[in-house]
Parts: sequence; structure tokens; C-alpha cells
Amino acid sequence: EVQLVESGGGSVETGGSLRLSCTASGFAFAESGMNWFRQGPENECELVSELNRDGSITYGDRVKGRFTISQDNAKNTVYLQMNNLKPEDTARYYCAGLFGFRLPRGSYCPLRTLGYWGQGTQVTVSS
Repeated sequence: EVQLVESGGGSVETGGSLRLSCTASGFAFAESGMNWFRQGPENECELVSELNRDGSITYGDRVKGRFTISQDNAKNTVYLQMNNLKPEDTARYYCAGLFGFRLPRGSYCPLRTLGYWGQGTQVTVSS
């Protein structure tokens, strides 16, 4: 059974840190690549970071310099270290294995017709 399980969300104050984890089972994220997306209440799904199959990494403009994606192949787990959190980072965060496909512009996440998605974990940053 394919499954992605996120954890590590919570509530923090501005400037705080959280580390999200995403553990995959039923497939190897090295085959799919791994993306972190976030969905706010009024926004379209936003790409936070992606770990591509070739090992390259991409960050969204709003998180560059504050967020870091990393992986533990032995655990089939990808992490998202989030530092210097801001209220605008408040969202539900999803990990997804998309096998190189791109989320259509204007999509809301999770888009379960595309790849594999976790259930999400809520991050709330208070001012």
C-alpha cells in the first residue's frame, strides 16, 4: 500500500522553527522525487520545496533562505526544516511524490489525481 505520512506541524510564534517529516511507504521517493506544498485558506497550492529525482533542490521564492529540505534514504523520509517562521507561512503543508509531473497552475492541494499525497500537517504561526 502506498502511503505518505507527514508529521511535525504545530503552532509557533513569529521567528520560531519547526521541522516537518514525510515518510513514504510502498514506493521509494528517489523514484518520484518529493515535493512540499502548502495550502492556505485563500491561496492556490504553493510549491514550498522540491527534491528532484536527479538530486537537485528547488525552493519557492517566499521561503528561500529560511526553509531547508533534506532526506534520509534509509528511512525513506524527507524533512523540511522551517526557520524564522512568519504568519504568512500559516498553511496546511503536504508532501507529495509527483514523478516529475507539475501541478497545474491554479490548483488547490492536495490534488490526489496526480501522484501520491500525504494527509497534510497544519502549521500556524502567530504574530
